Amino acid sequence: MTAAPRTAILAAALAVSGMALAGETAAPEGAKAYFVNLRDGAAVSSPVRVVFGLRGMGVAPAGTQRANTGHHHLLIDRPPLGEGAEGELNAPLPADDHHRHFGGGQTETVLDLPPGEHSLQLVLGDKSHVPHEPPVASRVITITVE
Repeated sequence: MTAAPRTAILAAALAVSGMALAGETAAPEGAKAYFVNLRDGAAVSSPVRVVFGLRGMGVAPAGTQRANTGHHHLLIDRPPLGEGAEGELNAPLPADDHHRHFGGGQTETVLDLPPGEHSLQLVLGDKSHVPHEPPVASRVITITVE
């Protein structure tokens, strides 16, 4: 069996089970995630308060199936979304020190970061922690903790 029929069979099985294929949750045109209180190049002290902004979509807890909604993920000290692990645009974001999940629908957090430069990026995930199509992500900013 070739790859195309196997993919079609997998897609059909997931559809019957009610599971969505990774990366297939649509985002409306112009949707944008952004940092409300931090700017690229900002000098801050720890702990760092980070307020998440979202335009063109709503926030809903993980597991919620509602059009034009998602929940925030904060990428810390890692490459921009799409430049990290292969296939990361089509799979659930991991949960570790570089990927913070806010599946309860939180719109801000406080980070304890060591002194030095740190990169931050917001990414909206769908009900299953998968980036939307197209991805709703902020640009990467760099802050310096003094």
